[in-house]
Amino acid sequence: MAAGFGVGPASAFDGTRSPSDIAPAVGLDLAPQNDITAPALAPSSLPAKAVAPSRLPGIVPGPALAPPGIGLRAPPPGGGQLNAIDAFRSGHQALAAGNVKAGIAALEYAATRGHVVAQWKLGRMYADGTQVKRDDYRAFRMFQDIADERADDSIGTTQAPFVANALVSLGLYYAEGIANSPVKANPYRAREMFAYAASYFGDAQAQYHLGRMYHDGKGGEKDGRQAARWLTLAANKGQPQAQALLGAMLFKGDLVPRQAARGLMWLTLARDAAPQDKRITELHAAASAQASDDQRAMALTFIETWLNGSRP
Repeated sequence: MAAGFGVGPASAFDGTRSPSDIAPAVGLDLAPQNDITAPALAPSSLPAKAVAPSRLPGIVPGPALAPPGIGLRAPPPGGGQLNAIDAFRSGHQALAAGNVKAGIAALEYAATRGHVVAQWKLGRMYADGTQVKRDDYRAFRMFQDIADERADDSIGTTQAPFVANALVSLGLYYAEGIANSPVKANPYRAREMFAYAASYFGDAQAQYHLGRMYHDGKGGEKDGRQAARWLTLAANKGQPQAQALLGAMLFKGDLVPRQAARGLMWLTLARDAAPQDKRITELHAAASAQASDDQRAMALTFIETWLNGSRP
């Protein structure tokens, strides 16, 4: 029996709040770059004037954080002074060998010397509870440091995906808040984070979450046109949750004019990209069962065109 067709809450598509499954790959030799200036953005790429999150009010202040018993500015175990790249490599190898204390000490050492991936890696570890006890506020502070220091970095650089991912992580934390911490739910702030990462860095995850907020009316009024705009940008980059939500909107005519065949196209692409996502599979099955033969045939034509490189 086909599942009832509808657009569920954000968690139905997200699965988890953490974007760790789409996070950038960690490169051992990524060097910090301090002399980069950000290029100007074309006005047509922005929903509004983009302002770096570090320039916006609302950042939660606090002292630098370090694991208990480990000084941030102390050299990593083994003696001698390492540069940031060597410290990051040492930390990565220590973690791989199961030496968590030494690994974190080395990553902290690299992080305080401007190694973006070390900062990001620590944030992800605490956000996901990987080899350490989960600590969302500590993770928040790591991602916040990246946003404060790197939000104006040039797009297209090796560290840009890590900066964008940190901004998305901050947006997700602001969307829900962090229990027993100074970080309270602030959907307006979350939308700002997503908007900056989506417009400046062109990050597909940020574009999806921004489109979702416009669709749900969180952090501002509902806006079907803006929702469809940002979801389309993410969907064309292969982001399956964006494809699914956009497909659902188009198939139903939810906040946008109904285009059933094109909606089924996006739902099919989403199902193929994320077959493990039960919600997407149910949405596709429901739409396919309701579609006419002509709509299903047209959807297949759209899919073939899309796979050949043409984008709607």
